[in-house]
Amino acid sequence: MNEPASLHPVVDPDRCLASGVCVRACPEQALGIVRGKAVLINAAACIGHGACAAACPTEAIQLVFGTERRGVDIPAVKPNFESNVPGIFIAGELGGMGLVRKAAEQGKRAIDAIRTAGRRGGDYDVVIVGAGPAGLAAGLGAVANKLKYAIVEQEPSLGGTVYHYPRNKITMTAPVKLPIVGRVKMGPEISKEALLAKFEDIARRAGLKFHFGEKMESIERDGDCFVVRTTRASYRTGAVLLAIGRRGTPRKLGVPGEEQAKVVYRLIDPEQYRGRKVLVVGGGDAALEAAIALADEAGCEVTLSYRSEAFSRVKPANRARLQERQSRGRVAVLLKSTVKRIDAGTVTLLHEDREVRLRNDAVIVCAGGELPFDLLKKVGIAFETKRGTA
Repeated sequence: MNEPASLHPVVDPDRCLASGVCVRACPEQALGIVRGKAVLINAAACIGHGACAAACPTEAIQLVFGTERRGVDIPAVKPNFESNVPGIFIAGELGGMGLVRKAAEQGKRAIDAIRTAGRRGGDYDVVIVGAGPAGLAAGLGAVANKLKYAIVEQEPSLGGTVYHYPRNKITMTAPVKLPIVGRVKMGPEISKEALLAKFEDIARRAGLKFHFGEKMESIERDGDCFVVRTTRASYRTGAVLLAIGRRGTPRKLGVPGEEQAKVVYRLIDPEQYRGRKVLVVGGGDAALEAAIALADEAGCEVTLSYRSEAFSRVKPANRARLQERQSRGRVAVLLKSTVKRIDAGTVTLLHEDREVRLRNDAVIVCAGGELPFDLLKKVGIAFETKRGTA
């Protein structure tokens, strides 16, 4: 329940003066003062933006990955962001840096390293995989350095992990200095929609070109070049910059009927489901937040299906909000249930060894993502498991 998912703060008790500045700086209320020292009291709520560390007047906070009990796999990279495979570079969230400003800085510096290395060959100097903050900054750097580039992104729009944030979610960031456009103010607090609008405006002004809706399927060595294959095309390039997030490709249910248009893997706009019967699948914060948002829409009938017998890793606030709506009959919760089949007007669940058929207009699957670790390891990229280290 209190194991942080990724980047999180560790407080040095010898340096901590219990000023409470870090507690006030954290919008997720993940930190608290316990026995005169700052402590991570709600690790599941921490999203690793580092506002606490930046605010601490005694530098008592260090941001680390993983814990002794829960390790986090991070690709091994050199100071110039090149992996152990020459020509393949990694920046941003995949490398453990989810902060918008720092991810963008890494993307920019990685392109500088690629330009300095002078890797040439193929149709492109660099193929950038991912269009989040790191990929956007890398694309701007490629244009500024007159490199032949291609940016491929599996989503239909730019934004990376930010694209998947809930509507109106507030994120923490700071001014970013980007190639071509210069210093861009993005905070200290900004909504998801405003941040994406800034990304799109920057890309438009710089004339960046993207290949949206293309999922990377493989990277293969071809002489002095790499061939990056996606679901739509192949790209021969001298270097590859992996600027993908840690969300991965949405995990599917693998049941009959899942290919229908009414099945989606994220909730973007709850309003479109007003007056409809919706099944939400999953037991994490994303699933609970989706069910809660839908329950607040007029006429929306919401069922939440989760395979386990309890919600074991969710924010207490989300648990309370769900229970409140459940008590008012706004959400029906089916624990120990799995989806068996999805049809045009119904969905069939297996609930405690009994089939249940529900009338249904839409299915929203919030089952997490599948990271391309196997693909990257096949290329030869080495990973190291962090257990409470920077």
